[in-house]
Amino acid sequence: MSETALIPGLIRQTFSDPQGAARRLVALDLPAPVLWQALVLVVALSAMAAQVSSLLLSGGPAAEGEALLPFAQSPLLVGMIQGAILVIMVFAVHWIGRSFGGVGRIEDSIAAVTWLQFLLVCLQVVQLGVGFVSPALSGLVGLAGIVFFFWLLTQFVMAVHEFESAAMVFVMIVVSLLAIVFALSLVLTLLGLTVPGEAPNV
Repeated sequence: MSETALIPGLIRQTFSDPQGAARRLVALDLPAPVLWQALVLVVALSAMAAQVSSLLLSGGPAAEGEALLPFAQSPLLVGMIQGAILVIMVFAVHWIGRSFGGVGRIEDSIAAVTWLQFLLVCLQVVQLGVGFVSPALSGLVGLAGIVFFFWLLTQFVMAVHEFESAAMVFVMIVVSLLAIVFALSLVLTLLGLTVPGEAPNV
């Protein structure tokens, strides 16, 4: 199967049979350097899509004013932060899964996270198009996408590590996510960055 036919087929299978799609990705047996490059590519695409969405739907970066994080107006910094989060997710999926008896390789975790991030980029494009018609509906699309992402992540982790219990995997993901968010909050605080709604120090 050609690469041009592989991607649409994987997208369809991800919706109809996510675990089968994950196993299909693993079966490609791509080397780690290629997978890391693919992850960098989807991060760049995601950062560009987010910037285009901000420019088109909010009237430009300045329209958000001080509600944005200090780094939110820089696509490069947004991409770096998003990339760091995804790298953490890759190793979390690998190490935590292995610690619970999973059998997945690091390459499998990179492939799974990269593919799911690619789907989120596709969702960003859809959300952008919907936003021109109805901003409220665009928000609902984004919310549905988040829910669907966690469901897909659960299914992909089950396939990568050959787990049987979706409930156990979902709880593992939620606990890991909370720990990652807490750690990132500490890092941002140490860097002197604030989140929206917090009063800056004067």
